[in-house]
Amino acid sequence: MNVPAELKYTSDHEWVKIEGDTATVGVTDYAQSELGDIVYVEIETEGEELDKGAVFGTVEAVKTVSDLFMPLSGEVIEVNEGIESEPESVNDSPYEKGWMIKIKMSDPSEADALLSAEQYEAEIA
Repeated sequence: MNVPAELKYTSDHEWVKIEGDTATVGVTDYAQSELGDIVYVEIETEGEELDKGAVFGTVEAVKTVSDLFMPLSGEVIEVNEGIESEPESVNDSPYEKGWMIKIKMSDPSEADALLSAEQYEAEIA
């Protein structure tokens, strides 16, 4: 299972890459493997200010549909348009091509509550 050490994680199986006051968010390698083949990603929250824990979209896989949760409060400033036409990139490249959204964080201190790679690995073990 690929769990890059430089990223932060949530118990909802999302990864977060923080650069300044922007956070890039996607689903983890573990999440995509549990979901199976992803056939559709729906994110219609671009430009919206959402609280931590709010649903920002859904992922539809052959087996199930899962909600995507905001790991941090802030404004959704960008949605990865590539996953609309190629949802399988979430399976093939969850940490690069398969990213979901970028958030302009409203409270960067919330990132302190995210899990480290080691903590996340312990949760999925």
